[in-house]
Amino acid sequence: MELHVVINGRKDLAGQLYQQLRSAIESGRLAAGTQLPPSRLLAEQLSVSRKTVSDTYAQLTYENFLTGVIGKGTYVNARPAQIVRKQSHTQLASSAVIEYWRNMPDFLRHPALEGSLRYDFIGGATSKGQFPHDDWRRCTAHALRQIGGSKGFYSVPEGLPALRNAIARHIAFSRGVNCQDEDVVVCNGAQQALDLISRVLNQPGSRVAIEDPGYPPARLLFSSHGAEVVAVPVDEQGLVVEKIPDGTRMIYVTPSHQFPLGMPMSQARRVALLERAYELGAIIIEDDYDSEFRYEGRPTDSLQSLDERGIVAYVGTFSKTLLPELRLGYAILPPAILEAVIRAKQLTDRHTSTLPQWAMAKFIAEGCLLRHIRRCHAIYAGRRERLLARVATDLSPWLEAIPTDAGFHMVLLFKVPVDLPLLIELARKVEVGLYPLDPFYFREPSRLGLLMGFGAIETLDIDTALDRLRDILQQVI
Repeated sequence: MELHVVINGRKDLAGQLYQQLRSAIESGRLAAGTQLPPSRLLAEQLSVSRKTVSDTYAQLTYENFLTGVIGKGTYVNARPAQIVRKQSHTQLASSAVIEYWRNMPDFLRHPALEGSLRYDFIGGATSKGQFPHDDWRRCTAHALRQIGGSKGFYSVPEGLPALRNAIARHIAFSRGVNCQDEDVVVCNGAQQALDLISRVLNQPGSRVAIEDPGYPPARLLFSSHGAEVVAVPVDEQGLVVEKIPDGTRMIYVTPSHQFPLGMPMSQARRVALLERAYELGAIIIEDDYDSEFRYEGRPTDSLQSLDERGIVAYVGTFSKTLLPELRLGYAILPPAILEAVIRAKQLTDRHTSTLPQWAMAKFIAEGCLLRHIRRCHAIYAGRRERLLARVATDLSPWLEAIPTDAGFHMVLLFKVPVDLPLLIELARKVEVGLYPLDPFYFREPSRLGLLMGFGAIETLDIDTALDRLRDILQQVI
């Protein structure tokens, strides 16, 4: 009797075989004690190499799904009875805390591969097709050699000296940040940098000011530390400084490319913000998440470059310039909080993995990062222009764009009333991913619009996606 396995195409043959055999065992279709065909026979049946089958059998044996009997063959193992743990979290003494985390909103979560859409305007994502695989592979090989020559000790919490030096040089060149190597702390993405700074500055009841609309994960993070989060409105010049309340000890802003609306903070407003923070004794967190991509006008320096008193903590990330999966970010910290943040980093995770650190240090030092940014800049500029052109022409009866000169997302506002949930649902049915603007508002009245990311969608797909959006708008309005 032949084992029923279906192989589609010629990609990831071992993965396909593994998933089907494991699923059959877990579902009981392959009962305990069932003998599997010899690897040579199954390979012939599926028209794959014998090594593919042998490697799959070995992996399933290692995971205790199969067992090999010398001289007899390979058999399905008896699976242990699943233990049903009946206790509910409501029975625990910490039930209130658990319930708080269970109910935490799931903002900006990227879909798994199988849940992704063909034409997705999701924000904060880049196109993997632009990633410089050959350069990164070479830098990773260098990283492995560095690790191979080490003594096997834990690394330093603030990050490898080589990467701290590379980061300091890069952001001084690209963003005008005033820093030395010792001011840099390497983190697992910008989100960890925000977490560490908040940990050392806040305690339950501390007042934190954020932009409204703004970045929900930052707001939720500060709230989880027990802070009183105060929403401060923004206008065409950025954060309205005079509305930052007394008693504030931390201010979170995105001055170079306000998230999500996109405008930069004016020079006058930046100066006023620095003065207000100094008056309050507060630290400003400057989240400079994607401003390396600027398309029009003069580049704006970082807020940190104007700081003469040591009150700005500059946070950056490689998730937007390279890949989110790398989970590499950094903070440029003023002396007042530097040592405290390093101690917090050491306590929470000791240090960021050194393999990507070594690779990134070489990647930056050899100029690969700047070349990649220049290449992507041209691609993102073309996508931005295409979006703006369509909004100005056949989509203009319904939509208008908020002007933005940087990053790889823009906000489109509706000119007419629309059932936005229905629009998003209909768009998903034709493989177009749209995302509403209202979740980014906290206290301020939300505006009816869409956040349109153009980092992940391919340039040639934009017109097709917008054609489908136009057709839906014609139907529902």
